[in-house]
Parts: sequence; structure tokens; C-alpha cells
Amino acid sequence: MNAFVQHFTYEFKTGLRNPSLLLINYLFPLGFYAMMGLIMTAINPLFTTSMVPALVIFAIVASTVLGLPSPLVEAREAGVFRSYKINSVPAISILAMPGLTTGFHALISASIIALTAPLLFGGDAPLHVGAFAVITLLTAFTSASLGMLIGVISDSSRATILWSQLIFLPSMLLGGLMVPLDMLPDSVRPFSALLPASHAMELFTGWAYGRETVFNLPASAAILTSSGVLALLLSIYLFNWDTRNQSRRGHPLMALLVVVPYAIGALLMV
Repeated sequence: MNAFVQHFTYEFKTGLRNPSLLLINYLFPLGFYAMMGLIMTAINPLFTTSMVPALVIFAIVASTVLGLPSPLVEAREAGVFRSYKINSVPAISILAMPGLTTGFHALISASIIALTAPLLFGGDAPLHVGAFAVITLLTAFTSASLGMLIGVISDSSRATILWSQLIFLPSMLLGGLMVPLDMLPDSVRPFSALLPASHAMELFTGWAYGRETVFNLPASAAILTSSGVLALLLSIYLFNWDTRNQSRRGHPLMALLVVVPYAIGALLMV
């Protein structure tokens, strides 16, 4: 237990001391939150009805999907994981610790947004705080698992950027964060159903705010949970200790299996 606490404390402090991680975990999501609160609410007053969950999801996805993969790749390239292997540290511990600390940083940013948005910008507070908290944790778990998987399958930091942006940018445009899903064209909604942010936003809308939704909420919860678990298991299975290791277990393309729950949901729900 002492080793776990020490490792967690070290990784957590690294997220505060490292300028790049500090930027992606706090400055970027909170700066975007302040900008949207000042500008977007003035341009579109209706944005206040969805700004809290939308910016909570933004903060979580930014920290986990954008910020988590690169340190994993950099540590592998630097040979850090080789020393862990020599000391019999299991792969799940190597992956779980940055996932936990990054998720914790994301939850801190999300909490700041959820607590201050109603006071500073008139954002709607959730009707069901317990449901809001559970959905936030589920979103953080799923996003952190995806971030770990991206870090595991990427051969370089450049590759992590490409994979991360493949999730992040569509989430901002089609995930219901800036434009509600019910306002998107019917032809676009199947693509929205392929994004974790869309399902998270629907869960917030229906269960935390008691409003009408486009997706089936139990199905969205099942999709987020199953994809998070699947991404975590694939991360452990595909984990590579060393970039020089040519006999890695499983092919990186197996990571595409994480898309299966979303593809099924897109076929059945839209």
C-alpha cells in the first residue's frame, strides 16, 4: 500500500510540475472554459443549459485522450519500462498509475467547472447531483482507458497526436458539446453515436438534468462501460515493454475492437 501511495503521489506531482501536463490537464481546459463562458454565453444564451456537462466532458477528454498517451510512449522510448520489467512490475501497474493520476487531474478540472459555472456564467446546475457524479466518473474511466490504449499502440509521440485528434476533434464537433445532438442532421447522428462524448453528453442530459434525449440511455451507459473495460483489457494485452521488442503480443490493429460497442450502438440506436 505504501508503494502504491508513493507511486501515485509521484505521478500526481509530475502532472503539476511538468509544463506540458500542467497545460493539458488544467490550463487548456480551464482556459477554454473561461473563454466559452465569456463569449459563447453572450453569443448564444441557450448554451448555458448545456455548458456544465459539455465543458466537463471537454476537460476530461482533453486530459485523458490528449494528455495521457504521449508520456506512455516517451517512457517506453526512454527505456523506463525495461527497468520495471527487470524488477517484475506488472504491466497493469504501469498503465493503471498514469491512468489514475491523469483521471484524477481531469476530475479536479471538471469539479472546478461544475462548481463555478452556475455562479460565474449562469450555467444550469444538475438536478440530480449523484447521477452527475457517477456519469462523470464513468466518462473519466472510459476516456482514460482510451488514452492508455492510444499510448500502448502508438509507435511515436506523433502517432499519439494523430490517434488522439481522431477522437478529440469529432467529439467537439459532433459529440453534442457545442451543438445539441437533436439539432444535428439525421445523416450525421450515426457518426455521433461512434463517439464516447456523445453518449456521455446524452447521459448527462437525461439522467443528471431530466431532459429528453436522442439516444437510449441504458444503452449509452452500457456502451461507455463496455468500451472502457475493453480498452483497458486491450491496453494490458497489447502492452509492449520496449520499442526494440519485435515479438509483441497481438497486433496493434486489435485496438480497433474498442469501436465495436459504438458501431453496434450506431446500428441499433440511430
